[in-house]
Amino acid sequence: MNGQNRKDIKAGTEVDIVLKVDQATGKLTRGIVAEILTKSLFHPHGIKVRLIDGQVGRVQHIIKSI
Repeated sequence: MNGQNRKDIKAGTEVDIVLKVDQATGKLTRGIVAEILTKSLFHPHGIKVRLIDGQVGRVQHIIKSI
């Protein structure tokens, strides 16, 4: 699943995100969602989340939802 729809992402979901500094290269970072930061229901570049380790980025892939 891609990370464009807010309804597909919840706290505890394992995701791959792209950090702001990695947008040019597309390097992905895997982690567990702690908080959803995007308020809209859809975002074409991915829903912005904060991982439990504090990193912030846009969801590119949903690995495992709870």
